Amino acid sequence: MSNPTPLAGKVALVQGGSRGIGAAIVKRLVADGASVAFTYVSSASKAEALQDEILAGGGKAVAIKADSSDAQAVQGAVAKAAQVFGRIDILINNAGVLALGSVEDLPLEDFDRTLAINVRSVFVASQAVLPHMGAGGRIINISSTNADRMPFAGGATYAMSKSALTGLVKGMARDLGPRKITVNNVQPGPVDTDMNPADGEMAPGMLGLMALDRYGTAEEIADFVAFLASPQAGYITGANLTIDGGFGA
Repeated sequence: MSNPTPLAGKVALVQGGSRGIGAAIVKRLVADGASVAFTYVSSASKAEALQDEILAGGGKAVAIKADSSDAQAVQGAVAKAAQVFGRIDILINNAGVLALGSVEDLPLEDFDRTLAINVRSVFVASQAVLPHMGAGGRIINISSTNADRMPFAGGATYAMSKSALTGLVKGMARDLGPRKITVNNVQPGPVDTDMNPADGEMAPGMLGLMALDRYGTAEEIADFVAFLASPQAGYITGANLTIDGGFGA
């Protein structure tokens, strides 16, 4: 018989958890029994609504304002989560930005912000969480199928930021393996979110590149993340795991 709450007693921190894929992950981890802290930067009303919804349903959650481009803010969010719940067993690095533009004219500020949020915050949060994480810990990054395939112009910086996580995860898996902590990337393809809606201007082109003629849902990504956070995934580490409807097929 399957365990309906495989994460009972566990504590998770989700970077970027107030909306979209992040919010779906927060809800799924809570449903699986975890206590969840999650960060937000600009969506205060959505973060508060999500926190209140979970608390009203009997779950445990706390929303923490923290800009993932600010290393000190990320470190502070980790410290706050550990203070509230006592430790952190699962870290989900979901915060991300998408800055599109040709290498000919992409502002350097956009390049730097992309790296700060999509790459540096992953390192900063992972480093900060380790004093609070024991054996069996999980670090899971939400990367992108664009780490392997960028089929349109203007996405060089975004693709670079996501492919950087491939090397980071492989190295971190080696560093943390002796501590029985696993580290993995989840690489979604087109998912129906505010950043890339299924009815948006990019959708027709995206659908033409996929084996399945539809966008994914945030809940499907959350299901995959929940599996990686579960005891059943204890032998998976250093992996780049794609869930993209055949975008890269």
